[in-house]
Amino acid sequence: MAARSTWLSIGINVLLSITQIAVGMGSRSQGLIADGIHSLSDLVADFIVLFASHHSKKDADTEHPYGHQRFETAASLALGMLLLAVGAGMLWSAFRKLEDPGAVPTVHVVALWVASGSILAKELLFRYMLKMAQQVKSGMLVANAWHARSDAASSLVVCIGIIGNLAGYTILDPIAALIVGFMVTRMGWTFSWQALRDLIDHAVDDREVQAIRRTLAETPGVHGVHDVRTRKMGDMIIVDAHIAVDASITVEAGHAIATAARRRVMQHHRVLNLMTHVDPWRHPAPDHESRS
Repeated sequence: MAARSTWLSIGINVLLSITQIAVGMGSRSQGLIADGIHSLSDLVADFIVLFASHHSKKDADTEHPYGHQRFETAASLALGMLLLAVGAGMLWSAFRKLEDPGAVPTVHVVALWVASGSILAKELLFRYMLKMAQQVKSGMLVANAWHARSDAASSLVVCIGIIGNLAGYTILDPIAALIVGFMVTRMGWTFSWQALRDLIDHAVDDREVQAIRRTLAETPGVHGVHDVRTRKMGDMIIVDAHIAVDASITVEAGHAIATAARRRVMQHHRVLNLMTHVDPWRHPAPDHESRS
């Protein structure tokens, strides 16, 4: 399912990038050329997603005892760095055009039709890819879907710039290219920063930690939960937790409670593995009235 949506994205981006760059050069629209380069960078991004999606599904082995989920995180980082580079190139090209506004040509009306078609194609692609990503619960695919939405927004900006250029405000076309460059750069920074946080074992948000804590606490036989620690592993979570069980029961019984707690957490949360440490819990001593 994930591969199917990615191959669809590749096919659409091949068609769009070739059309946008060719028409952009013929119609003298820098904004459309910038949007075509953006679509071309999406091709590389889609191949990165396919590579990571394939490798992240591999089973755990001796060299990767927790599996290969971080291939997705590494792919998100590579995607972010790619977008940063593409965005920086767009910004540089647009700034150079804006240094001489009088030399900016009037674009041909065909550029407007191509930009309008790009908006429709990219918006439909975004909606399809986001639906697929949510079904397979992949953060990498969600990121790639929202990347497609940013493409639709960039095509809208280019469309507005072309309309302004045709109306006599020729400088609006390179300004549109500049805005697209900013959008791509910002998206690249967001993906890169999030991937870096995951690679340095950043904890999940407090709401998810509290939900895991509640699941542990509600396990029969667990009298207390503390020192819950989490870290990301791709789209999954590694958890360490201390649970308190009755000190008077056998080791075997305490182990059974810990196993049940682990099973419940892994069933109800996106947890790849839970390491539990069992602590002894004693019944509180009854109060005694002091004797006179």
